[in-house]
Amino acid sequence: MSDQFIGEIRMFTYSFEPVGWLRCEGQRLAIRQYTALFAVLGTVYGGDGVTTFCLPDLGGRMPLHVGGSVSPYLSPHSLGEQGGEASVTLQPSHLPPHIHAVTALTGAATQSAPGPSTLLADAGAVPVYTGAAGGMAARGTTGTAGASQPHNNMPPYLALSFCIATMGNFPPR
Repeated sequence: MSDQFIGEIRMFTYSFEPVGWLRCEGQRLAIRQYTALFAVLGTVYGGDGVTTFCLPDLGGRMPLHVGGSVSPYLSPHSLGEQGGEASVTLQPSHLPPHIHAVTALTGAATQSAPGPSTLLADAGAVPVYTGAAGGMAARGTTGTAGASQPHNNMPPYLALSFCIATMGNFPPR
């Protein structure tokens, strides 16, 4: 593998890193031991820049292209920026406004319901709703559902080993 650039990241399908490569696990390295790699990375991923620097940490992370997008709906991202959540707890403010319609009938409770979410009126002689016979809109609140527990926020994935080249050709500018 002599065609790689120093600082290049590749995915590997095996459980070890090849000679001249290190796993991208955010580890702190000595500048004096990896001077060429430090010249490429600097302190974008951490370190003090005097004696140490850090590798990118791709453990449990999805790589994302740096920069902006032609889409007005996507945010630009800086080199080394981290974000996202592995699990999320949805709050009512995350949901779009919506209603749950309920239909009520004014006929006797012996009538069949025309469909789901339909309430039947009275079983006796006292009407629950007044007005014309048939369906009518009813205002009310449905019961609370859910438990406000975090849910997994990850799409389907395949775990591979991300490694960075510590030896190779210095990348031309």
